[in-house]
Amino acid sequence: MITPAAPAVTLVPVDAANWRAVAALTVSEPQRQWVADPAYYLALCHYGTAGWQPLAVTGPDGTVLGFLMWTVDPADGAAWLGGIIIDTAHQGRGLGKAAVRAALDLLSAHHGQTSFALSYEPANTAARHCYTAVGFTETGETEDTELVARLNLPG
Repeated sequence: MITPAAPAVTLVPVDAANWRAVAALTVSEPQRQWVADPAYYLALCHYGTAGWQPLAVTGPDGTVLGFLMWTVDPADGAAWLGGIIIDTAHQGRGLGKAAVRAALDLLSAHHGQTSFALSYEPANTAARHCYTAVGFTETGETEDTELVARLNLPG
């Protein structure tokens, strides 16, 4: 059996040229209970105090397919990933996993990060499956009502 290749995605900073496409992203109705609108995440990146950095997930042709944001927790130095969205029109193709892997690659190569964390609601089985498939492991920690999962890369 031939394993399909991972979808190609690129992470680019959200800027004046792509922010509208990011803000227009939508998620499926069941996911709305766990994921905020992208405009909220963009505002959090701009006005929040945690230092979140917004990234657009783009396909080979430059089309915006999704969004994620990252920051470094000063308490433990881990790079946190959050606000991970793949537009409903592009879900089910492995793009969420590809986006998280691209974030790990980007943050380790360009920012020297080897410790990563993220969190999700316990009932969000799609997120749990995605992050476990990438290598994240639940730690028993919680962030508000969400479960924390971590991944450490060799470094």
